[in-house]
Amino acid sequence: MQWEHLTAPKFAEAVRDTGVCVLAMGVLERHSEHLPVGTDFLVAHRIACLAAEKELAVVFPPWYFGQIYVGQAFPGNVSLPPTMLLELIESVLDEIGRNGFRKIILHNGHGGNSALVRFLAQCSLWREKPYSVYVQVDWRTPERQEAWDALLEGDVHGHACECETSVSLAVHPDLVDMDAIPAEGTRPLGRLKGVPHMYAGVSWYSDFPEHYAGDARAASAEKGKKLLGLLVDSLAEFIAAVKADEVVPALEKEFFGRAEDPLGGQAASR
Repeated sequence: MQWEHLTAPKFAEAVRDTGVCVLAMGVLERHSEHLPVGTDFLVAHRIACLAAEKELAVVFPPWYFGQIYVGQAFPGNVSLPPTMLLELIESVLDEIGRNGFRKIILHNGHGGNSALVRFLAQCSLWREKPYSVYVQVDWRTPERQEAWDALLEGDVHGHACECETSVSLAVHPDLVDMDAIPAEGTRPLGRLKGVPHMYAGVSWYSDFPEHYAGDARAASAEKGKKLLGLLVDSLAEFIAAVKADEVVPALEKEFFGRAEDPLGGQAASR
């Protein structure tokens, strides 16, 4: 169910029936020459909607604000100041909770959000909330990974590549310009290899300065439908597990009970 499609009475029913809201997080950024700048949020939202059909949940409207500062070097990027971004997302989570959802799933559709979504989950311990935040950190099982790899021809993937282009062909083929795919694929340039075991803000840019990682020439809608199915099934299973979970809310209640009295009633006397 899509949040924006529900009437107020149907919305209230959906909250009661599911208790779970999925926020699919993408961004607006360059995807080489052939994919739209909205690729991440368009695909992530579609995956969430399809998964919510398999395992009933409410999907928040398309979301395209995230961590994409490295994208500012290219047209179409939209970046918000870090503190504003965090405050915005936390405020939206609070609004989702105010509307009655006690479990919120952050479904990430953008690699640059990986640290952000984990941090948002960690922030739930800053102040007690009436809801719990869940992040699916990986969709892979050995079987799904094997099925995924068997469909692909290239060995470098990551951005606007064979797999992302294939999924885009399955989700929004009218927005993909196959004729604009670069004549050659890209491999990481390794410009930061002089400082081993290091991460810097420019790490992604140092390897892929044109925001293209891999080779999309082998992409197809047929591959995309199969890849999309793997992602949808994984998220649907995760939604079902979140619905059934009672441990996270119980542990949060335990944690905040202790946080209110960290000395356990044994405050030092003067």
